[in-house]
Parts: sequence; structure tokens; C-alpha cells
Amino acid sequence: MKGFWDERYAEEEFAYGIEPNAFFGEELKKLTPGKILLPADGQGRNAVYAASLGWDLTAFDMSAVGKERALQLAERKGVAIDFQVGTIPNIGFPGDEL
Repeated sequence: MKGFWDERYAEEEFAYGIEPNAFFGEELKKLTPGKILLPADGQGRNAVYAASLGWDLTAFDMSAVGKERALQLAERKGVAIDFQVGTIPNIGFPGDEL
């Protein structure tokens, strides 16, 4: 599965565009920025949008190519994001040791 997403995200165009998912974008604007975890964030369009609104976020996806594209998009939009590669069982988050 990882190979499928690496190949899909390696295409020149962003697989799902660079704007956030419409529902996600509308709902996030209603909330006060805080901390948010964005699993399976692909090429980072939702993470970049959340960061632009002031959210402290961690995003992750199984695709290293997706991470590269997410960081490129973040730089292009002038925001910083914490984007990790992995799946829930193998990503370490602060407090996991509890």
C-alpha cells in the first residue's frame, strides 16, 4: 500500500489539490486553534491549511513522498508543519510512554 501512495504522490500535480478538504476547512474555521492530530494527511493540504489558521499540529502519513510534498507546500504557503512518516502503531508522540 505504501508503494501505491508513494507513486501517486510522486506525480507532478498534487493528487487532491492544494486546498483543504471542503468539509474540514469549513469546520476548522469554526474552532479556536489549539492542538490537532491529522492522520493519513497525504500531501499535507489539510495540515498546511490548519497551520495557516494557527493550529499546533502533527500530521502523518505512510508515504515519505507525501511528506516531501507536504513540506514543499508548507514552504510555498509560508507555514511550518510537523509531518511524520508512519502509521499509528509506529509513530511516537509525547506521552506515549505512559
